[in-house]
Amino acid sequence: MHLTTFSNTFRAKLVVLLFLLCPPLVWAAQANAENIQYPSMIMGLLGGLALFLYGMDKMSNALKNAAGSRLKTLLAKLTTNRVAGVLTGAGITATIQSSSVTTVLLIGFISAGLMSLAQATGVIMGANIGTTITAQIVAFKITKAAYVMVAAGFLTQFIAKADQAKHYGNMLFGLGLIFLGMNVMSDAMSPLRDYQPFIDAMATMDNPLLAILLAALFTALVQSSSATTGIVIVLAGQGFISLESGIALAMGANVGTCVTALLAAIGKSREAKQTASIHVLFNIIGVMIWLPLISLLSDWSVALSPAYPQLTGVDRLGAELPRQIANANTLFNVVNTLVMLPFAGGFVWLAKKIVPRSKKPLSSEKPIITPKYLAKELLMTPDIAMDQAQLEIGRIGRRVCNMMNTLPPLTSKLASQPQRDAAISALKQIDEIENQVDALHGRILFYLGRLRKEPLSHAQSQRQMALISMTDQLESIADLITNTLIPIMEKSLNADITISNKMRTTLDAMQDKVTHALLDCVNAIRRGDDKRAKQVLHTKRELNALLDKVLAHQAERLVEDDANRLQLFSIEMEWTESLKRVYTVTKRIAKLHLREKEA
Repeated sequence: MHLTTFSNTFRAKLVVLLFLLCPPLVWAAQANAENIQYPSMIMGLLGGLALFLYGMDKMSNALKNAAGSRLKTLLAKLTTNRVAGVLTGAGITATIQSSSVTTVLLIGFISAGLMSLAQATGVIMGANIGTTITAQIVAFKITKAAYVMVAAGFLTQFIAKADQAKHYGNMLFGLGLIFLGMNVMSDAMSPLRDYQPFIDAMATMDNPLLAILLAALFTALVQSSSATTGIVIVLAGQGFISLESGIALAMGANVGTCVTALLAAIGKSREAKQTASIHVLFNIIGVMIWLPLISLLSDWSVALSPAYPQLTGVDRLGAELPRQIANANTLFNVVNTLVMLPFAGGFVWLAKKIVPRSKKPLSSEKPIITPKYLAKELLMTPDIAMDQAQLEIGRIGRRVCNMMNTLPPLTSKLASQPQRDAAISALKQIDEIENQVDALHGRILFYLGRLRKEPLSHAQSQRQMALISMTDQLESIADLITNTLIPIMEKSLNADITISNKMRTTLDAMQDKVTHALLDCVNAIRRGDDKRAKQVLHTKRELNALLDKVLAHQAERLVEDDANRLQLFSIEMEWTESLKRVYTVTKRIAKLHLREKEA
């Protein structure tokens, strides 16, 4: 399963929920129809669940899109400081409302070589804190404002012209759907308060091991601990479960969410698998620590939560339990982080033991070049994914520069066989580099094409098209070198001609200018350097001056009495025109870069 489709799995989640709910729904359908109107209860329960999960996805996507480049900036400030890592993980997860997605992003960063395993450990711990924000929001039970939120959110995203305003509208719309779903589920389940078989079934949740197991299974299937905790709070609001049962279910949700990270690590690097292992270890050890101390955690959450002594019975439980469970969930993750953060190095050591370095078999074959920065998981965050694609484009650029640097200068017929062999070897080396360029070119275009499946703002869409164009233009330069410049060089080596010293100096200077312009262009892309991109444009005047020298010299040579003057003229002009074409494409790439920066 590819996590890039994380936000598009709503229908799959609903199918899973139907499967899980089949036994209790069938059992409810067998109840006395006079006491429970089971058809309306079933429809209300399923409809509420659908609204709740759809609202979660809607709000998560809107928050992620609204964060945009700020999320990228937050990641850029990540340091090896453990506390900074925890704060970063908590901040990112609070923004995108999913610890699973945060961990998947970490796996992508580590696969791309942008983050070390030690850095990721603190972020994973912080992600568990950040995900408790959802439970806190749900526990406030602002259900009466659900319709207002849905209406205001829909109206905002419908009439707003700015992308940012639309994102905030979608966020409010999703939050309203969450509360609306809670209302619908709560109303649908209220008849079960007096149905003894259901009360007896929920009583089995007092077994903490069973509660943890069921919550972990449910969370693993729907891939959202926030959804599981939200549903637990709904049950608590109806008085169906005790505080200890709710805490155990929330703890199970923390274990179940690790499955997403494990799936994301399949087929990835050893470091990525170690990251998933740390996530699993942290959550399971945390549950093991607190399992015998659930009563203590319960007492702490009661002390921190508001009480409503004026209410009695189920009404009091419904008013107090949601906040108590939400606070217990936050305490569980905060205390776990504080206790285990000093042992982050131990987690890294243990993960390396669990996923050791594999011994690669010796092979005489040359390794096929593969992308270094293109991680599928990062497609969920378009800004970061495009940054990674730009780094990969820089790898293509470096290879195209190597092709130009390896290209021998157009010169007279080489006298010695070693000189000819060296020139021929250089041309073969260029062909090998060009094969690498073609391989990376295809992978980058495929990656950027998949990015179109994600919701992109206008600015993101424009940048994506610019990156595609840059990739194509660099590949075009590689083709110009192999299909045009190399054949001219081969023709020169086999021809009985002699280039004058004056012309050779001018052609070498022209080739040097084009090579340096290409290098400036590639560095502008890799480092975001506008100054280098502008320098590429300024090279045009110098190249035109050299071209004028070539033409003037050609005019002089054409009147000379030399049998090979026409062949020499043809080779020199083809070489000059080909270099000029390479510069023209280079200049086009520099303009694309500057246009992208201005946007």
